[in-house]
Amino acid sequence: MKHSDLKDLLDSLVDKYNRIDFIENDPILIPHQYKKKQDIEIAAFIAAIFSWGQRVTIINKSKEFLSYMDNDPYQFILHHEESDLKPFLNFKHRTFNDTDALYFLSFFKMHYNKYDSLEKAFGTLDTGQKTLDMGQRLVAFRNYFFSLEDYPERTKKHVSSPANNATCKRINMFLRWMVRKDKQGVDFGIWNSIKPAELICPIDVHVANTAKQFGLLHEEKINWKTAVALTETLKTFDDKDPVKYDFALFGLGVSNH
Repeated sequence: MKHSDLKDLLDSLVDKYNRIDFIENDPILIPHQYKKKQDIEIAAFIAAIFSWGQRVTIINKSKEFLSYMDNDPYQFILHHEESDLKPFLNFKHRTFNDTDALYFLSFFKMHYNKYDSLEKAFGTLDTGQKTLDMGQRLVAFRNYFFSLEDYPERTKKHVSSPANNATCKRINMFLRWMVRKDKQGVDFGIWNSIKPAELICPIDVHVANTAKQFGLLHEEKINWKTAVALTETLKTFDDKDPVKYDFALFGLGVSNH
């Protein structure tokens, strides 16, 4: 297929899936229940981290987690007392358990007591560098996330890093939600320090298989390098917003399975 024809096809698939009715069956439904920026950030981060397995389960577990925060996550993070943490002691989603939940809450409390947005955590905090590419941002974010003295070693598996050549699918998806700007109403576009052109396409087996069918990807292993390679290819269709094609690849991949 010619490059121009493939672009037309991918653009039509983006139009098909990047629309409001996509929200109700996707984890992005969770942050869409909120209006305040900080609530959106917290809810989106939780929903993204929980995003493995069936989407119905992801949505239900995210709702359960947020219900323990009285569905007012930002205020809960700022003002909760130790007794308010008791419900989380019974929380479990796949391999994410109460130990992980309590550490995530500790991180949020530390961060939001210093900064008014989670966006700052993906910037140049404590790195000494003025500019970072996305791989460097994610490495720096993970280091920052686990900067509290008492972090549990087991929790590190829930926040992946390019340093381990992980795909970082869930973090990349979260960043797509926060950064991408369009008028379709799915992604939030509430962050400005990262440009859509800097984003890396979230990749999993479904996305990779669809990308291979279109000849967009040739690597067999799915890892950080694969995600970067796919994104570079997608830039040949739109260099300012390559990750919009996640809608096409993910939407088609899910509908075919």
